Amino acid sequence: MNGDTPTARQRPWLMRTYAGHSSVDVSNRLFRENLARGQTGLSIAFDLPTQTGYDSDQAAALGEVGKVGVPVCHLGDLERLLDGIPLDRMNTSMTINATAPWLLALYTALADARGIARASLTGTVQNDLIKEFLARGTYIFPPAPSHRLSADIVEFTLGEIPQWNPTNICSYHLQEAGATPVQEVAFALANAIALLDAVRARGDLTAEHFAAVVGRVSFFVNAGMRLVTEICKLRAFAHLWDEITRDRYGVEDAKFRRFRYGVQVNSLGLTEQQPENNVYRILIEMLAVVLSKDARARAIQLPAWNEALGLPRPWDQQWSLRAQQIVACETDILEFDDIFTGSEVVEAETARIAGEARAEVAAIEAMGGALAAVESGYMKQALVVSNARRIAAIETGERTVVGVNAYQDGAPSPLADDASAFQQVDEAATADHLARLAAWREDRDYGAVRHTLESLGQAARDGTNIMEASIACAKAGATTGEWADALRAVFGEYRAPTGVASAPSAGAASERFVEVRAAVGALTERLGRPPRILLGKPGLDGHSNGAEQIAVRARDCGFEVIYDGIRRTAEQIVEAAVQEDVDLVGLSVLSGGHLGLASDILDRLHAADAGDIPVVVGGIIPAADAVKLKAAGVARVFTPKDYDLTLVIADLLALVESRAAAA
Repeated sequence: MNGDTPTARQRPWLMRTYAGHSSVDVSNRLFRENLARGQTGLSIAFDLPTQTGYDSDQAAALGEVGKVGVPVCHLGDLERLLDGIPLDRMNTSMTINATAPWLLALYTALADARGIARASLTGTVQNDLIKEFLARGTYIFPPAPSHRLSADIVEFTLGEIPQWNPTNICSYHLQEAGATPVQEVAFALANAIALLDAVRARGDLTAEHFAAVVGRVSFFVNAGMRLVTEICKLRAFAHLWDEITRDRYGVEDAKFRRFRYGVQVNSLGLTEQQPENNVYRILIEMLAVVLSKDARARAIQLPAWNEALGLPRPWDQQWSLRAQQIVACETDILEFDDIFTGSEVVEAETARIAGEARAEVAAIEAMGGALAAVESGYMKQALVVSNARRIAAIETGERTVVGVNAYQDGAPSPLADDASAFQQVDEAATADHLARLAAWREDRDYGAVRHTLESLGQAARDGTNIMEASIACAKAGATTGEWADALRAVFGEYRAPTGVASAPSAGAASERFVEVRAAVGALTERLGRPPRILLGKPGLDGHSNGAEQIAVRARDCGFEVIYDGIRRTAEQIVEAAVQEDVDLVGLSVLSGGHLGLASDILDRLHAADAGDIPVVVGGIIPAADAVKLKAAGVARVFTPKDYDLTLVIADLLALVESRAAAA
């Protein structure tokens, strides 16, 4: 084979962009534009109310509608979202977990309405709740019933939608939460084992059908900047999955043992500083999942260069899509077999990762499996510690990040000089969406809806597969919130362990850290108690990694930290701040709802005669919004550029000292 000889090229991967915001009509236009530009599959981003089982007009959805994805409240919404898109010729990925049965029910009901055979549908629902308990936070129900609903989807698709991937075991968010390569592999595999064991325990599948179930399990992974390590990680993933499916489950057909995965490369490493550098990071990370033919991704979606600033625009998504197309069409990687076969370096690193991951899976199995390791807090604590070590390495310079802790001097980016550098959510489209929701409720036969919801609740109680009951709810006109509430009434809700309280110190023991700790100790002597801060995650945003790391570092510096996890209401946060007599309130919001949520909490603190408590806000916050927050009374605004957590804690200490001096 040489450059002068034409060769048969391998088929490229599915090319996607993760998209959706504001409303179904706005998102439909975005989908059509992306497909016209050469995207070959859909990847739908849903907003947080849809992901956590609320309608857009419920109180819990305030400030969150359409911010990080598209709101879908009923069958009519999905019909408009996918208008003009042929379901029988489209591979559709839906990043949805707790409400995965509902979104798949809506998708199936829409196919039925269009006269499309269910067996012709292809796509994926993520349907990975263990990852939600550990890293992303869009769970609703406790682990056991959540797992049961995941198994219901697996069982349903096997018979009704056999080309559908009923679960996308997702290690992506584990890496975003700080997982090492070994943890990412081991935790994802333990998760897959738990789900397959649950399906097999139902006892109603033949060996042939169970092998088909195994063959439909797919994964959704992450790839970071350590190129060689990431390539070896994926080869280790493939090796271990083949081993597990063969030895544990007795799957003989090699095609059912194949490690099939999609990928979005690392968003955690995208920088607010010198954001144009993110283009190179994204491309390098993509190479990790395409260079090795034996462990090549089947579908790829790339983040945009400006995701550390705000919501990407259509042009930003097009730029990321073009990177995929250039690699697939202009390079020769699809013309060769695996270029790493026989490499001693790659084989040794692959064997190391596989061996350590195999041992970690065995340790989790000894605890009772992945569900037990979630409920005990073991896996969450491990991620908190790993993330703390990652951040400490950046702070100390042990790990170089260009533009952040090295090569910081440079010309201002002309790409990110104002608010037009990212997408603004269309508030008018959101208002129209709410009006349509009200009209939908008005036009339906609520008696029929109530009957289907009662049947759904009964199926949940008696152990019947809930999918057909959910499809009946969709066709009758039930809403996302009504579906979820019917199951909440049976299963209840859940709060996962934060992993903070028992996490050992893993921060940067720098000279500055020692100074801050001494200063906190001095303030403790003056106050007669440790300074006390409350960290709150208001709204529906479940990305808690930043809040967890601030909590651990503040605790290590000597603060008393009050943090009880995600999804706290403004009322709960203010009530706790007053009852605990805190010296500072810190809010973490990454969903784009920071303006409304922070203002609500400030107003409530003033109403409770606690307006002197300083409030700080951290998250993905555009510069213009930071100005508005400070004008509203927020004392400090922190964004991803504030990577040195000890400096952040020093800033918090200064605010507490100022308040103490004034008192």
